[in-house]
Amino acid sequence: MMIVVDALSHIYAPDTPLARVALRSVTLSISPGERVGVAGPTGSGKSTLIQHLAGLLAPSSGRVLLDGVPASGKGQKSQSRRRQVGIAFQYPEEQVFEQTVGREVAFGPRNLGLDSGEIHERVRWALNLVGLDAPAFLDRSPFTLSGGELRRVSLAGVLALQPAVLILDEPTAGLDPRGRGSLLERIDAWQRETSSTLIVVSHDLAALAQLIDRVVLLRGAEIVADGPSRSVLGDPARLTGAGLEPPLPVALLHQLRTAGWNVATDRFRPAEAAEEIASYLRAGRRQFETRGVPQ
Repeated sequence: MMIVVDALSHIYAPDTPLARVALRSVTLSISPGERVGVAGPTGSGKSTLIQHLAGLLAPSSGRVLLDGVPASGKGQKSQSRRRQVGIAFQYPEEQVFEQTVGREVAFGPRNLGLDSGEIHERVRWALNLVGLDAPAFLDRSPFTLSGGELRRVSLAGVLALQPAVLILDEPTAGLDPRGRGSLLERIDAWQRETSSTLIVVSHDLAALAQLIDRVVLLRGAEIVADGPSRSVLGDPARLTGAGLEPPLPVALLHQLRTAGWNVATDRFRPAEAAEEIASYLRAGRRQFETRGVPQ
């Protein structure tokens, strides 16, 4: 699905003393199958933007098109496009309401009018995909689950819709390092398997870097950067200027470069940073050994 955002602006409580500009003339496009991260400090407009992408808000001005159809329109075509966009919000415990995990994950497919056999298959597939053993979880109450399990159930409910576009709002918030890594790996595997569009909102740039190829950086309701993840996340000055902490590997490499090491700073994955440092040290050793050879 092609997503086009054209001069989008959104004002909360317009024409009142409480009026607040959440987005100002935002323009971007997202092609089918892209992996896009949306980053920015609190209040930058991230959540408002993704709600527009899912057709949950109407623009104050401008437009959002899903395959050429207004995302927030009331017609049948707009409704059909919106059903292809799945969104998992930051606090899944506020969205769960069914009595069992199975019914919770099946809620979306039931609303699509699928037959019981197809619903059953989708529920089991989605639960297994997020790392929850379907037979063990189907009949459990969602309200007895841990925070990490509840987040996985919420994601499974969205994946069961088999969306063309998946939007995740702070998917790793509140998870321990092991749970965070496992969930990111499963989301990555799902996207590679389905080639669906993936849009991830997060202030955790280290987690974001593991999933996306492009970063849209927001600050003050406007886009201040939009480009390949290596370019945007590898620029610590730009990130700190936007009120964000660079990924730890980038910060480390930047400090080494400031100290005189000739290393690239756009290696935002730990393994990449380690290899960059090792490569620099190997080159230095070779130069030392070469200079030490008698003529």
